[in-house]
Amino acid sequence: MSSTLVIADLHLSDDRPDITNCFIGFLNENENKHDALYILGDLFEAWIGDDDINEFTSKIATAIKLFSRSTPVFFCQGNRDFLLGKKYCERAGMTLLPELYQQNLYGHSVVFMHGDQLCIDDVDYQKFRKKSRSWWWQTFMQLLPLKKRRQIAADIRQKSKQSQAYKSEEIMDVAQREVERVIKETGCDWLIHGHTHRPNLHKLANGSQRMVVGDWYEQGSALVINKKGGTLVALPFSS
Repeated sequence: MSSTLVIADLHLSDDRPDITNCFIGFLNENENKHDALYILGDLFEAWIGDDDINEFTSKIATAIKLFSRSTPVFFCQGNRDFLLGKKYCERAGMTLLPELYQQNLYGHSVVFMHGDQLCIDDVDYQKFRKKSRSWWWQTFMQLLPLKKRRQIAADIRQKSKQSQAYKSEEIMDVAQREVERVIKETGCDWLIHGHTHRPNLHKLANGSQRMVVGDWYEQGSALVINKKGGTLVALPFSS
């Protein structure tokens, strides 16, 4: 049976080799076994620009590039790596998708997204999201030296952690009314996203489904979809 893989929220960084090893093992194990791989954002813990090429990001690009020779790889930006653009995607053999991407798969209309845009009750974050996705903000950031961009990224992550400590779980989760709006406007059968780190398969009242991919902090997580629906798979880290 034909199938497609979906992952998100790996938050890869050179100080978490357990995640990196799990990811590379995942690619090796699934080579030439599926129709496609969708990476729905936050592939990296932080991304300050496609010009920040180093040994670690090159290693990841090489691994994905090798996988893409047998299986198409699609990537949409997350809230941690929204500056990851076409240059790195080309280097890694990935196709860059818009923030909301709709595709017909196995007889179903499917919408893929990172998922942060569904969290509309987190007003402060949505304000930052709107600013940081603007062309002028991104152009300004890209003009700054790499050292300065690293410092800004670290400051943003620190402020984000501090603000999350005072936010309720409900605020940081998706808003049901926004989920319903997206499904109604797109007419999709399945809405697939990550971001919330709450893997689950939600059946909605209108017969559609919301499929949430898990994060890779304590173990890997993948969603396998085929004509029958979706299955969440846990990927234990090597001891």
